Formats: sequence, structure tokens, C-alpha cells
Amino acid sequence: MSFICFEYDLWDMRASADIGDCGSMAEIVVRNLRKEFGAFTAVQSSDFVVADKEFFMLLGPSGCGKTTTLRMIAGLELPTSGQILIDGEEVGQKPASQRDIAFVFQMFALYPHLNVRKNISYPLISQGMHRSEIQEKVLEAAKLLGIEDILNRPVSGLSGGDRQRVALGRAIVRNPKCFLMDEPLGALDAEFRERMAGELRSMHDQMGATTVYVTHDQREAMQMGDRIVVMNHGVIEQIGTPQDIYDYPATMFVAEFIGSPPMNFLFFEDTLAPEADTITLNGQSISIRPVSTAGRGSFAFGVRPEHISFDDMSPYRGRIDATEYLGTTQIVTMTTPNGSLKARLAADIKIIVGDSVGLAFRKELVTIFDCESGVAVTSSPDQDRQRNG
Repeated sequence: MSFICFEYDLWDMRASADIGDCGSMAEIVVRNLRKEFGAFTAVQSSDFVVADKEFFMLLGPSGCGKTTTLRMIAGLELPTSGQILIDGEEVGQKPASQRDIAFVFQMFALYPHLNVRKNISYPLISQGMHRSEIQEKVLEAAKLLGIEDILNRPVSGLSGGDRQRVALGRAIVRNPKCFLMDEPLGALDAEFRERMAGELRSMHDQMGATTVYVTHDQREAMQMGDRIVVMNHGVIEQIGTPQDIYDYPATMFVAEFIGSPPMNFLFFEDTLAPEADTITLNGQSISIRPVSTAGRGSFAFGVRPEHISFDDMSPYRGRIDATEYLGTTQIVTMTTPNGSLKARLAADIKIIVGDSVGLAFRKELVTIFDCESGVAVTSSPDQDRQRNG
């Protein structure tokens, strides 16, 4: 129970604005942030800016450093080095109670002996707020979350979804500068989790809040985030909008981690010149986005399943090994001279296992990676825009 008590240190702060209008600026700036636990480095020199009112996702596999980063922003962990600024104020070495943030945990951390109303009102009671004002704020939060009808019920008998709404209500009732959420939907079943994700994003938009949200679920990140940080082994692999990260992955890790099925890799040896816009696969010239970094050695031709089509005129061919019917689409698995790949095709396309088919690729969405570094060597969207004036 000491963990629950520690969480409420976060709530013992001053309320500032009406629910539905988090009016104070809440830009979060992280500069060269690093966290070491003895010989282990959990976060390595992270740099990013969360804009005011942005829904910002920290995404990555277990142990990548995303939760440690969030806890440093919250003040639950102190950084080994680097800076954290909230609303222009350096808070990296300040305790959680001086940061005006609200933290929502995955496992709710509610007081089981209190009803819904008392759980939501607890942070306001601890501030000594007048009873009438507390009642007004609790009711506003309950209406926003659609839980007015359960305010007098004990939390111990609530469903997982309702308990998560109560935890969110206890956070938003204070109107903090920003919300920090550590996999708040992780304990819910898949169907309800997707619905709650939509409701949570809608609530964020209504409040005009700044939210930093940790998840390992790439679908959740793509559904809710304005921008996404993808982390791996304590290192930021890429920062960008969901579309940019999906269409233009900066590393092979991002390409594999985002997408279901993930990006295909076809491997080849070549020498790439600056601005080259073709590569050679099995003796066939394939168009790609221009190369931004020249090199020689082993490369991977990266293409998403839905960016592959059948083309009888194409000299580059693959053999169909299997197909998986998904209703409106099908996933077709093929073997090529450069490796296996999966294509997402319309369900009405006739597939015959064992057939040889010509393959076409959307060149503007093909990414070439250096296999040694794992880094993309084709141009980014920003470089394309600069090239085109």
C-alpha cells in the first residue's frame, strides 16, 4: 500500500483552471536526458519537445526506457544528467509535488475503501478546497467521463473500464499543466481498450491538455498520438507523426516494430551513389526514392505489404507460398530471389499457391536500409520537400 500513498504525493498541488480548459502553457522540453542504474543505462541522451496541447506517445518494447523517461518527467525518478523543462521552468531535480502534473498508472491505484466520489475528490480535499467547489469540480469531471451515475458506488465493485475512468477523473479534476499516463489501458480487454482509447483522445481534445502517454502497443500509439517517439534499448530511434513513422521509418527496428504485418526486407549487395533513384534486385532495376547517404555493402529493400501489387509485365518475380484470408483483404506470402515477403491484397484477387507472379512496388514508399547500421539511406520527406523547392 505504500505505492498508492506515494502516488498521492502527486496530487498535493494547487488547482488552477476549470475542467475543459487547461489554459496554462504546458510545453515539455527534454534535453540530453540520461538515466543510469549502476552500470545499466536505461535512457541514453534523449532529446524531444512536447508541444502545448499535444498528445505525445512514448512507444517501444518492454525495457526500452519509455516508462523511465515518463517517471523522470513526473519526478518519480531523478535523471543522472540532462534537463527537463515544463512551461519553461527547469524541474529535473524538483520533487513531483512541485511540477503540477497528474500521473495515471496502469493498475488504477484507487483507494478501495472509498466510493467513486471520494476517490475523485481526494486531491482537492487534500488541498483544503471548499466543499461546494469540490462538488462542482467532481461533477464536471464525472460528466466528462460519463460516470455521474456511479459516483456513490464503491470502487471495489466496478468493472475495469469504470475503475480506469475513476482514475482519470481523479487526475483531470485538478486541471494540471500536463497529464502523464503509463499504459493506462493495459489492464483492459482488447475490445474495451480500443473504445477507451478513442474516448481518452476525445477527452484530451476537449480539455486542451498536454498529454505524454507510454505504451508498447503500436496500434494504440498510431490511433491516438499526434506524434510518436519510438525507443529501443534506451535510445530514441525516431520521432514523427504516425504517418511519417509508418511510411518513412528511420531504422530497421522502427520498420519492424510498426505495422502488422511489419515491413518486408529484401536483401542485396550494391554500391549506392548520392541521389541514386534505382537499385538492382536479382538483375532487375527497381525505382526507389533518391538515396541521401551513399555507401557500399549490404542493404535491405524495405516495403510495406500494402505497397506491393501484382504486375504481369514486371520482370521481378516471386513464388506464392501461402495466403491468409482476412475478409476484405488477404495476406499473400511469397518467396523471391532476395528473401520472403508478404503482400496485402484485395480479397477478390485470385491466388494460386505455387504460381510465379510479377511484383511491382510503390517507389515513393520504398525505403533502403544499410544492414550494418540499420539506418535508412533513402531520403526523408523533409529532404524530398527541400529537393523539390
